[in-house]
Amino acid sequence: MSNEVRVAGVGMIPFTKPGRSASYSEMGEAAARAALADAGIGYTLVQQAYVGYVYGDSTSGQAALYGLGQTGIPIVNVNNNCSTGSSALFLARQAVASGTVDCALALGFEQMVPGALGTNYTDRPGPMTRIEAIRDELQGVDTQSPMAAQFFGGAGQAYVDEHGIDPAVFAEISVKSRKHAANNPYAVFREPVNVEEVLASPQIYGPLTRLQCCPPTCGAAAAIVCTPEFAKKHGVRADVVIRAQSLTTDTSTTFSEPDMRKVIGADMAAIAAQNVYEAAGVGPEDIRVVELHDCFTTNEFLTYETLGLTPAGTAEKFIRDGDNTYGGRVVTNPSGGLLSKGHPLGATGLAQCTELVWQLRGQAEARQVDGVNLALQHNLGLGGACVVTLYEKVDA
Repeated sequence: MSNEVRVAGVGMIPFTKPGRSASYSEMGEAAARAALADAGIGYTLVQQAYVGYVYGDSTSGQAALYGLGQTGIPIVNVNNNCSTGSSALFLARQAVASGTVDCALALGFEQMVPGALGTNYTDRPGPMTRIEAIRDELQGVDTQSPMAAQFFGGAGQAYVDEHGIDPAVFAEISVKSRKHAANNPYAVFREPVNVEEVLASPQIYGPLTRLQCCPPTCGAAAAIVCTPEFAKKHGVRADVVIRAQSLTTDTSTTFSEPDMRKVIGADMAAIAAQNVYEAAGVGPEDIRVVELHDCFTTNEFLTYETLGLTPAGTAEKFIRDGDNTYGGRVVTNPSGGLLSKGHPLGATGLAQCTELVWQLRGQAEARQVDGVNLALQHNLGLGGACVVTLYEKVDA
């Protein structure tokens, strides 16, 4: 692959609680239109589209994009659990990088229902069977707790047990998340909270309380990627390049080295991050802004070390020193992240992309991180897949 891939346009709609959104097709169309408007091009110039969602019937992508017109282009529907949006972006980037097309669209949306994530099919083996077996071996199963909370709460507890930290430190991530989201008009939860309120909210599993868990959310986001030549020909602003990207799935260590942190994708993420750093010739010390997958406070905490933002065993100090926010070493989730912005599964990865493109362009308004020329994205799905993407500000 030889083509450099530029981000031509991004767009998203405000996220909402279930029951308050438009239909998935309307949300998807609106986000795609916003990305096209940002790029300053029409849909007829898009040569391929990759559309991500988790809860929806086949060809929902067509239902959303047909509102823009029926141009006959390939539309590929993508489902990779919570990493779906970034997986769609991964495919769109590959199509451009390979020279197959000059311009591709990645779109993600989700129309969710209230409550914890559930299983749609009970008459066949579930895709999580293998990792559920490891979870059961390590900590048993709690029929009263949400499935995802058991995985990520258990992973956080494993860290507490190894390092002897005060689990109350996880609550500080929720406080930071709300503080960042207060400046994001697209976020669901913008009201401030304090540590005491977070810890006093209902217990969910292990160290997790309700205010440390991301909410089910409805929303959509999109990105258009292209070659520099396409951008120049069509007068597109394209000063953000995808410098490196890696999509990984579970390795044997998830199953052969029983540890809840590995079960939730720590090794997948570490490998993806290392792939990206090596491909780009940079290190985590060069990163000043990150959008990472904070589905639960414990996962954000663990991901600090997984991505190399702080050395192993030092995430507690990283938080206590304020190195995860403005004025510190790296601003994590300036958007408010999944915890406060919301987590419409198929849209999350592309919402992260949108935020980081805005940061690199200097368009993040009150959330703007000073002096940003590199931005890192981490998007994780159990079962499993992880996408890590590095964006860079370049001369257009």
